[in-house]
Amino acid sequence: MRQRVTFFHRNEHGIEPSSLQIHDRSITGPELVAAREHRVTLALDELPAELQDLLRDIHELHIRWSSPQLHDPLGPWTSRLPPGLHAFYTPQTAAAAKSTRLCAQLRAVFGSIDCSSPAESFTKLPTDRFSHSTAFQYFQPLDTLTDLSMHVEQYACDPEDAACKRWAHELRSAASVDFSYDAISHAVKITGVWPEHRQKLSVSSHPDHRTEVGILTPDSPPHLDPHEIGVTGLLTVLGEDTKPSPVLFAFPSRHKDAGSTFSSTFLQPLGLHPTLQLRIDSSIPPSPDSACSLHAYLTLPRTIFADKYQLGDNLFLSSKNLTALHYISQPVDLEAPDYAMSLWGSSLLLELQPPSMVGDSQWTAEIPLHLRYLSPAEGGYSSINVPWPAVFWACSAEEGTKFPNSPFDRVNLGYDGLFGPRTLFWHVNPKLQGNGRLTHQLRVPVLDTNKTGWVSSGTAAVVLAGFAYIIFKLALVYWRTGYGSRKQIPESDKKKQ
Repeated sequence: MRQRVTFFHRNEHGIEPSSLQIHDRSITGPELVAAREHRVTLALDELPAELQDLLRDIHELHIRWSSPQLHDPLGPWTSRLPPGLHAFYTPQTAAAAKSTRLCAQLRAVFGSIDCSSPAESFTKLPTDRFSHSTAFQYFQPLDTLTDLSMHVEQYACDPEDAACKRWAHELRSAASVDFSYDAISHAVKITGVWPEHRQKLSVSSHPDHRTEVGILTPDSPPHLDPHEIGVTGLLTVLGEDTKPSPVLFAFPSRHKDAGSTFSSTFLQPLGLHPTLQLRIDSSIPPSPDSACSLHAYLTLPRTIFADKYQLGDNLFLSSKNLTALHYISQPVDLEAPDYAMSLWGSSLLLELQPPSMVGDSQWTAEIPLHLRYLSPAEGGYSSINVPWPAVFWACSAEEGTKFPNSPFDRVNLGYDGLFGPRTLFWHVNPKLQGNGRLTHQLRVPVLDTNKTGWVSSGTAAVVLAGFAYIIFKLALVYWRTGYGSRKQIPESDKKKQ
C-alpha cells in the first residue's frame, strides 16, 4: 500500500520549513491554508476477497464523484465534472456486462443507486473513435458521500486504526473522490481532494506503508512549456527522511483554469420543454495561439433529455448561440416515460458559439431540453434534480506535444474521451448567487393521485357510454332492415351497371 498526501497553498500562505517536525513515521506542523489531495494505491491482493473477485471480470473501472458545493480551483486540481456520481466501465467479456454484481456493489457502497446491470442501466460510449475511452457510462445525482464514509469505516478500517477512521469521516467534506482500476496495472487508486481551507498539518504512516507528503506552491521552473504547471516546495517520505527535501519541478497538465466564469439557469415559465440558459462572462479564448472551441458537457438524468434531431438544425443552433452537437449517448427514447426506462439517462457534448463582438462582454447560449412524463404523485407535482454542465475551452496543443503520465492529472471524465490525446481543457468556473448548489431543482407537473378517482370512473363511464351507443346503432339497423335482409336489385338496373 502506498499513500501520497499533497498540500497545495498560495504563495502568501507559505510556512517555514523549520516549523515542521518529523518523528519516525509522522510529520506535524502549524496550521496552513491549503487544498489537499490524499491518494491511496492498493494492489489487487490487498483488497477484500469479494472486491477482488468482482474486479477480475473488469478491464477498466473509473468512478468519479463531484460535490454539488461550489469550490474555487487551486493548483493542479482544476478539472470539473457535472456534480454527482459518474462511472466509466469496460468489462473483460460481453457476458460480464450482464452481471448484476457491479450494480450491487455500487448500491452497497454509495447507498440508493438506481442500477440493475451495466447492460441494462449503463449507456455505451463510442470506443471506435478514440481507444482511450471506456465502453460504458453511468451517472446518478448524489449529493453526499455519507454512505461511502460509513462503508469505508466499517469494512476497510481496523477498529483500532484512528487515522483510517478519521480519513473515512473526512470523505464527507471532500470536493471530489475518484476510484480507478485497470487490468493492466492490477492496482486500485483512491483519490480524495479537499478544497482550500485552514487545516492542521499532521500525517502519520503505518510501518508497512510507503507515505509521501508534499507541501507545494506555484512556481515557474526554467524552460516551462505552455502545457505544464510549475511547482516548488517540500517533499518528505515518512520513515526514510529526517528532514523535508526542497523540490522544484514541472509536470504536464491537460486541465487548466480559463480565468472566466459562467452561470446556469432555466428560463421561466418552465413548461414541459424547458430551456437551459448559460451566461458566460467572456468570449475570448484562453490560448490565443491555439485553435480553441468552447463546449458544454451535460449529464442529464432520464427525467429530462435533449432531442438530437432538433439539435441537428444548423439555423436553429445558430439562433441559440450553438455551433454543433458533437456527441449524444445512444439510445435516447424520445417518447418513453421515466418509469418505463432502465437506462440512467443521457450525456451530450455541445459546441457553443461565442458571438462576434468588439471587446469582451457577457453573452448567453440556450440549450432546449424536454421533460419526460413522471409517475403520478400526491399534489400534482414532483421535483427532479438537473446538474450544472461542465463548460470548457478545448484547445489543440502544439504539434509534437506529449502528455506523459502526470502525478496529478485526472483522466476518464467522459468528455476527455471525445477529444484527441493532444487536447488541452481550459475550464470555465461556475458562478453562484449566494450559497447555492450546482444543481437545478425543477418542479414538474404530474398526474395528481388525489384527483385520479374521477379519472378512473369517468373513463369507465365514457367507455360504457360509447359501447352502449354502438349497440344502440346496431340495434337500430336491425329493427329497420332485419337480420341478413337485402334489397333485390331489378334486372334492368343490373344491365345498366
